[in-house]
Amino acid sequence: MNLFHCGHCKAVVFFQNDQCLSCGAKLAFLPDVGVITSIRPLDGGLWAPEKATLAKRRYRLCEHDAVQGFCNWAVPVDDPNPQCVSCRLTRTIPDLDLEGHHDAWVALESAKRRLIYSLLELRLPVADTGEDPEHGLVFEFLADPPPQAEDSAPVMTGHAGGVITINIAEADDAERERRRLQLHEPYRTLLGHFRHEIGHYYWDRLIDDSERIEPFRALFGDEREDYAEAAQRHYEQGAPADWSARFISAYATMHPWEDWAETWAHYLHMLDTIDTAANCGLRMTPAASDLPALDLVLGDTRASQLDFDALYEKWTPLTFLLNNLSRSLGQGDVYPFVLPAPAVDKLRFVHDTICAQRP
Repeated sequence: MNLFHCGHCKAVVFFQNDQCLSCGAKLAFLPDVGVITSIRPLDGGLWAPEKATLAKRRYRLCEHDAVQGFCNWAVPVDDPNPQCVSCRLTRTIPDLDLEGHHDAWVALESAKRRLIYSLLELRLPVADTGEDPEHGLVFEFLADPPPQAEDSAPVMTGHAGGVITINIAEADDAERERRRLQLHEPYRTLLGHFRHEIGHYYWDRLIDDSERIEPFRALFGDEREDYAEAAQRHYEQGAPADWSARFISAYATMHPWEDWAETWAHYLHMLDTIDTAANCGLRMTPAASDLPALDLVLGDTRASQLDFDALYEKWTPLTFLLNNLSRSLGQGDVYPFVLPAPAVDKLRFVHDTICAQRP
């Protein structure tokens, strides 16, 4: 994730900010150029960036800007959609009249914007069903029905045919932690759910019926295995005893589709974390020779532009630092993973797949 600067006072601003904390200027994310900067109002409800190199561009605010603390993305003036490229992907939202649902919706959309930012940076296809009826992407944020409802089955987070469903309970920190412990997961976050489920969507777009299907099967297994049977076996028997020698997580052992989605999500974790550290100018020069060193000053280069070996070479010492900092604060490891060689090969495959589809 890039760090950005206010176009008015040059102070550092962050991805979620809608106002500069130094000078009070209105901020917006400009998705067509991938930056957060200050904007000034013009006649007719239009806005212009204060950043000199962008000053001739014109934008409207996303329709959801009127919702306090909600959306800070802008819409290019030639785009007729009243919502930004992220908000327009949501087809169903929870009942905002119910307690807690508005806060959940805000948290879900915030995580989704961070996801969409990454996808745009990677030049992956991102379109709603209006732009691409066949392959359009849709999000539905649903709540579990009340226990007395005729159909009281809980909402299942998942993906099917371009529709990503997220149970809004995942936006509640306490409930998400309860589920993490119940399912014996070392890592469970709201953003992680988005990155995992979008992996299923891009499997359909980039792997299925493509020349990459056979290399995929050689690494991940044959996805034609019955998914329902694989899921039942996984929940009844758990992961194989040797899963940590071959997979990125226990859940990845369930089916090749889940192995791909877990690996895809992990790859996005890597890119975003390395980019953020690089934008902070992180260097590690430990006094002890047996501790890992790291230079993450990439200049104008993004993590996604590195070849995979260079990317992974930076990832290992960075996770060493992250985990030890977390332990110093009395917290558990923020990166509770040890990557075996087969999982690294799968990460390389995800990297190569994304690079191969770029124009």
